[in-house]
This record gives sequence, C-alpha cells and structure tokens, in this order.
Amino acid sequence: MSNDGVNKGRRRLLIGATSAVGAVGAVGAAVPFVASWNPSAKAKTAGAPVKVDISKLEPGQQAVVKWRGKPVWIVKRGEEALANLPKLDSNMQDPNSNASEQPAYVPNTPIRAIRDDIAVLVGICTHLGCSPTYRPEIAPADLGADWVGGYYCPCHGSRFDLSGRVMNGSPAPANLVIPPHHYESDNVIIVGVDQETA
Repeated sequence: MSNDGVNKGRRRLLIGATSAVGAVGAVGAAVPFVASWNPSAKAKTAGAPVKVDISKLEPGQQAVVKWRGKPVWIVKRGEEALANLPKLDSNMQDPNSNASEQPAYVPNTPIRAIRDDIAVLVGICTHLGCSPTYRPEIAPADLGADWVGGYYCPCHGSRFDLSGRVMNGSPAPANLVIPPHHYESDNVIIVGVDQETA
C-alpha cells in the first residue's frame, strides 16, 4: 500500500489553506496602510468651505467662523458706517486695496465687499499674526475722537477700519485679507469658494 495519494491531497489542502490565510493577512495589512494615504477627516474639514447664515445679523453685529484654522469675520455694516468709509481714505495706507490680498471680484473701493453692507475678512493682523478685536463703538476714550469703528490689534497697535483697511501709523503692512467667498442666497455666504467658481 502506498501513501502517495494521501500525502499529495494533504499537501494540496495545507498549501491552499496557507495561501488563503496569507492572502487574507496581506489584505488585512494593506487596507490600513493604503487608507493612511488619504487625508484624515480633520484635514478634509480644515480646508472645507464654511456655510454661514447671516439672516440674523443686525447692523453693527459680527459673526465669527473658522475656515482653514483661521477666524473669518462677517460684519454687517449700517448706513452710518458705510458713509464713513470714503471719508477715511486719507488716513489709510492702501485706501483702494491696490497692494492687498483680495479676490478679483471684490472691488478696489473703500467698501471692499461683494455686498456693501457685509464685510468678510480674515481676522488675522497682517503684521505678526495676532487677532485684532472688533471695536464698533464711535470715539472710545482709548482710541480717540476720530475713531468711527473698526478693528484694533492689541499686540502692536495696528488699526483697521470696518473694511479691513490698515490705517496710517500702524505697524501692519497691508489691509486684512479677504477670503474667497460667494453668496449662495441673500442670507447664506459660503466662505472658501470663489464667486467665479461657484
């Protein structure tokens, strides 16, 4: 009697089982490895557009959202604030935003906005990256009688108007950045997507 038939069958069974277990193990190890090449959910969210409902903003109020790890300010300007902006031109380093970072669809005027009443600004000082404070009050004692509302950077004293234009005598070299954005409707702004590509 020969055991050759039994050994060959057993050998094939063991080879097949080992191959199957090895293949499952290889796939099990490869899936997390390949998945690690994809950006994390946190990374995806960090650059994702942000939808903002501005329907409840009253004149003089500001909403703050986070986009790409930076604060973005959305401020509703009233008629008096809008009327004051052109009067400040002589006090500004770059009154028409010729040297400042802003999308091409935002006009180079004192308003610096798609919609006159709504300013959208990255809330980081262009000097050393501090976050200025919103100071909408008129002529506060600490900012002087000529202050008509805007942003004050407590780190080094830079001053910006309600359009984010930097005032003369400030250490900040440029106006506040205007992020890419567009209006999905009258009351919804999408920060992070250009108006031209929306």
